[in-house]
Amino acid sequence: MLVLSRQRDESIVIGDDIIITIVDIRGEKVRLGITAPAHVPVHRKEIYEAIKREAESGHRGGKSGKVESLAKKPKDQPADNQPTPKDESEGTG
Repeated sequence: MLVLSRQRDESIVIGDDIIITIVDIRGEKVRLGITAPAHVPVHRKEIYEAIKREAESGHRGGKSGKVESLAKKPKDQPADNQPTPKDESEGTG
């Protein structure tokens, strides 16, 4: 595992077309903005694992449709592979 230190507004580049930016740091929570091509899936780990489990159970004939609802976001929320704009309503400290 590569471990890098970054501060707010600094980025990490993966390959030629994936950029991870530190958007905000509050206590022990870090907000990341991820810019990636549309064909590159980007998910939180727990969603990724649920998608894999669903795919495996689908091969066995059981389809619950649960993961589809997890992977879909309401239209007013950014997709997992798009950067999240900083919420201006949240105080800066």
